[in-house]
Amino acid sequence: MPTRKATAEWQGDLATGKGTFKGQSGAIGGAYSFKTRFEEAPGTNPEELIGAAHASCFSMALSHMLASAGHVPASVKTESAVTIENLKISKIKLTTEGKVPGIDAATFKEFAEKAKAGCPVSVALSAVPIELETKFV
Repeated sequence: MPTRKATAEWQGDLATGKGTFKGQSGAIGGAYSFKTRFEEAPGTNPEELIGAAHASCFSMALSHMLASAGHVPASVKTESAVTIENLKISKIKLTTEGKVPGIDAATFKEFAEKAKAGCPVSVALSAVPIELETKFV
């Protein structure tokens, strides 16, 4: 299996410093700061990147589980809300919406719970409480 890499550099102290990051593929990269992380300044932050990774992984895992059971989804869309409080990631809330022909909302929720427990990013983040909300359309 491949190993993916990213780099980050921080310059200065926490409150007034600044940082940059980039992924090995070149597809992601940018700047971040105290204000983008702990206030509402425009720009990205580690929690947003964690959320993007989690939503992506979860959507893929759920789609795979559904398709493997014979229920190919028309779409699975997931939002991951990562909360940071007191310098700790305190919770993650996944909200996933699925369009899956041939199943009902209860079945979709069952598959989503299994994906939450099994997606590689969920497993890596298991030290943080992860909530799940499902929407079936």
